[in-house]
Amino acid sequence: MLQAIEELSTALEELRVAEEELHQQNEQLHIANQQVALERQRYQELFDFAPDGYLVTNTEGKILEVNQAAAQLLNISKNFLVGKALINFIPEEERRAFRNQLLQLSQMQRIQEWEIRLQPRKGNIFDASLSVATVLASQDKLQGWRWLVRDITSRKQAEEKLRLIQQENLELQETAAIKTQMMSVLSHELRTPLNSILGFSQLLLHRYYNLFPPELRDMIERITRSGKHLLGLIENMLDFSKLERDRLELNIQEFNLVELVTATTEEVRCLAEQKNLTLVLHANIENPRVVNDSVRLRQILVNLVSNAIKFTDTGGVFVEVQQGNQDQVVLMVKDTGIGIPESELAHIFQEFWQVDKSTTRKYGGIGLGLAIADKLVRLMKGTITVESNLGEGSTFRVLLPRNVSH
Repeated sequence: MLQAIEELSTALEELRVAEEELHQQNEQLHIANQQVALERQRYQELFDFAPDGYLVTNTEGKILEVNQAAAQLLNISKNFLVGKALINFIPEEERRAFRNQLLQLSQMQRIQEWEIRLQPRKGNIFDASLSVATVLASQDKLQGWRWLVRDITSRKQAEEKLRLIQQENLELQETAAIKTQMMSVLSHELRTPLNSILGFSQLLLHRYYNLFPPELRDMIERITRSGKHLLGLIENMLDFSKLERDRLELNIQEFNLVELVTATTEEVRCLAEQKNLTLVLHANIENPRVVNDSVRLRQILVNLVSNAIKFTDTGGVFVEVQQGNQDQVVLMVKDTGIGIPESELAHIFQEFWQVDKSTTRKYGGIGLGLAIADKLVRLMKGTITVESNLGEGSTFRVLLPRNVSH
């Protein structure tokens, strides 16, 4: 009897221990369930309030879950979206292609950046990017698809704008190439007969000057002057076309910069004297020896000084040679002429630019002098800048390396 009571007591004790263990396991299970519920709620909140649109569909494309962003993109309530086929929001003319892609999804694990157009319930069709990933059930069985939906309308518009700009740039480059080629061909064609005209007119003046009456001599001299002017314009066109096509090469040699500037200034002094303008040269440089192309540097200086004289009616033109840093020299051409409007300063080195663009403009030229000077300075690895005040004059400053070959 006592043994039976003892066995019963032992059994009751074991039962209480088992009950305590079961209670403890139930508490752990409850805590685990709470954690799962919290994670599920956290996932749902992340899903619902994600900035991008998310959808979950079955393998046939029927919507099972949808977040707020996707509902806003498709302009329809979340409650009405669930159970609908995603293809309903594809424009009718693109549904065949969408169905074909949907059939291929079962053989693919993931699709990135599938660009397609979507048709919301109300509103305009928009460009969208779809990224699709598989949803697998147990034993890796395909259960459905998870869709990331983004509105890429702004991106597509930017891409189209960029494409149009690139196309326009190509057309401009082609036009510029044709223009440059035409300038080159036309200049060559014009130069040959013009050289003949100049040659014969100079020959007539040289051989028969005393035999011609004054009025005939004046006519031939006008032909010669006009021909030389025209030849200068043609040479400018040829030089510009070479610079545009990178066909012009510098002939590098060492020379005395002050002597070159002095000689060049004297060559154009007659132009200043014809307008009663002063032409002053000032050199402030310790070492005048430079390594550059003397012919092209003279061309730059002639363009700048003759341009200054052309647009100056009173006062004068001042040419300066200055020392830059140890490896640089500076050429400055300053005038007291009409000046350049501030709105035009950014354009003065463009080809065919003119201060006065009217057909009755006071000042001649075709607008290549400054463009050629700018390109030559760049070829010499230098810079050219301008400062100007309307009605007060302009100052052109050319900064060049002392040794261009370096």
